[in-house]
Amino acid sequence: MSRTPLLLLSLFCASLFAESRPNIVFILADDLGYGEVGYNGQKIIRTPNVDRLAREGMILTRHYCGNAVCSPSRTVLMTGRNPGHATTRDNRDMGNQEQFPLPTGITTLPATLKSAGYATGAFGKWGMGSFESTGNPMKQGFDRFLGITSQWVAHSHYPPFIQDDGKKIPLDNGPAGVPGHANFPADADPKDPKAFAPYIGKDFSSDHTIAGAEAFIAANKGKPFFLYYASPLPHVSLQVPAEELKQYEGVITEAAPYVPTKGGYVPNRTPRTTYAAMISRLDKEVGRILAALEKAGVADNTLIVFSGDNGATHDAGGVDTKYFDSAGGLKGLKGSLHEGGIREPTVVRWPAGIKAGTRSNRVSGFEDWLFTFAELAGVKLERTTDMASESLVPALKGTDAPRTAPLYREFPGYGSQQAIWDGKWKAIRTDMAKAVQAKAPIVTQLYDLDADPNETTDLAAKFPEVVKELEAKMAAARIPNADFPLIGVDPTPAGAGKGKKKAEAKK
Repeated sequence: MSRTPLLLLSLFCASLFAESRPNIVFILADDLGYGEVGYNGQKIIRTPNVDRLAREGMILTRHYCGNAVCSPSRTVLMTGRNPGHATTRDNRDMGNQEQFPLPTGITTLPATLKSAGYATGAFGKWGMGSFESTGNPMKQGFDRFLGITSQWVAHSHYPPFIQDDGKKIPLDNGPAGVPGHANFPADADPKDPKAFAPYIGKDFSSDHTIAGAEAFIAANKGKPFFLYYASPLPHVSLQVPAEELKQYEGVITEAAPYVPTKGGYVPNRTPRTTYAAMISRLDKEVGRILAALEKAGVADNTLIVFSGDNGATHDAGGVDTKYFDSAGGLKGLKGSLHEGGIREPTVVRWPAGIKAGTRSNRVSGFEDWLFTFAELAGVKLERTTDMASESLVPALKGTDAPRTAPLYREFPGYGSQQAIWDGKWKAIRTDMAKAVQAKAPIVTQLYDLDADPNETTDLAAKFPEVVKELEAKMAAARIPNADFPLIGVDPTPAGAGKGKKKAEAKK
């Protein structure tokens, strides 16, 4: 055979491979609890579209977000590094309400897919650096960005602007927008609906981001694309368009209006109803993405991941996690490395590649999507010592092999915490800052998650050899980060870590 036919055959095969590669859609909820979706047992909040993903795809029963709060969790997702090697390990403001940025010169998920010829678009909340910083999403591999980079600005769902590829586009919410934080006036009547009118806007930011995501799908249906849809829902403040509340009339019993007087998120007359409606609004956007994929004719060969960046928020801003059983019986909420703080409701749908109605019990985390998506895109990534990513492709195809290395998490916030998952075992350290301050020993708890997923029985005293082994693995899974020292493990300045919990809980 001549060289020309061989070349043509090679080009044909390359073209065929490119067409067979799946589009990738990652939908990220903000502060969504493990038990706040129907397929995980939620009885009040309606999530029919997420439940459809679960029926038509695979449920990852033990999938962990990157960290216990927003920015460091998203950093793990974007870089494939566990928190022990991540460049950001806690929420931190850098001025102008923007967060600690992703640095230049590191491997990122969008840049990896872009190098493989994928169109890349991010819509929603970023939280990893402003457009003026190295964390600019368009410097980190995205061709398109529509949303809000600042976590603080995103605390209001009726902000003054939205960012379109770095340009601020005013929204119809007034020059300052509707606040994300406000006190209820002392002379206002909490029984009067008009008293809550100042906290309800006209121009809901998610109306713009979901429309942008739909347009991105339509514009790129002829080639592989990566859509990162990072919704700010259901993160407080409690705000949602009025029409979304109607579905819960007569369904939810309200305890009392949320009327903060000493600092907090914006007041809300029907906090339980609004919270449920925010999650259902997020679910509706999942449905719109599905419909856009179907309209574009690419739904069968599109891999959709639905997950969340950390567990349900504490009962702040009017949220009532006990009423909704938000953690689904798991221990802990946002800010905790216990299961309820970081085990997320996660489903993957890919009709062309995943058998419907399946489950995977493999321990997995946000870092794993880098190598998973790279493999699906045909990219051979060079593994560095900073990377903890393991491809989930075998698991998605039905081979539920265990991890080759333990899953590791550390979080300097909420008292300083550290945890590791290795097979059925989980070791966790909490309140390390308090122990250091009291000059007390750091205590490691041990749980058998196969028998005790709710972490009710500490087995450390019964299995000291397992504790010692896991402590050694925790030490090996990390390197110090001078910007985010882990109190109780790293040397820290006097007074470090004090007074942070309240500030972090607001992000």
